Amino acid sequence: EVQLVESGGGLVQAGGSLRLSCAASGFTFDDFAIGWFRQAPGKEREGVSCISSSDGSTYYADSVKGRFTISSDTAQNTVYLQMNSLKPEDTAVYYCAYPVSVVYGTMVVVTTARGDYWGQGTQVTVSS
Repeated sequence: EVQLVESGGGLVQAGGSLRLSCAASGFTFDDFAIGWFRQAPGKEREGVSCISSSDGSTYYADSVKGRFTISSDTAQNTVYLQMNSLKPEDTAVYYCAYPVSVVYGTMVVVTTARGDYWGQGTQVTVSS
């Protein structure tokens, strides 16, 4: 059974750091990129970052570039999101998703015959 399980969220003060983890099982993410979306109350879900195991390329939303770093351990089917210099506007539920891609500069979920997969989400709250 395919599963994506996020962890590492929590409550942190502005300027602090958190590291999110996404552990995958039931498949390997070596065909498309795997990445992170986030959704804050009353706002649209947005793509935050993704990484491709095929060529190592990464994508970051402009709002997090320079503060967040995505990495992966393909052997363990795990992807990480290191979040530094957190701001209150980073507060959201963060979701791991696969497969994803970047189309016209926008991170999207890719529709394939195998379907797509989402984690349960992990809450990140940044206080001012």
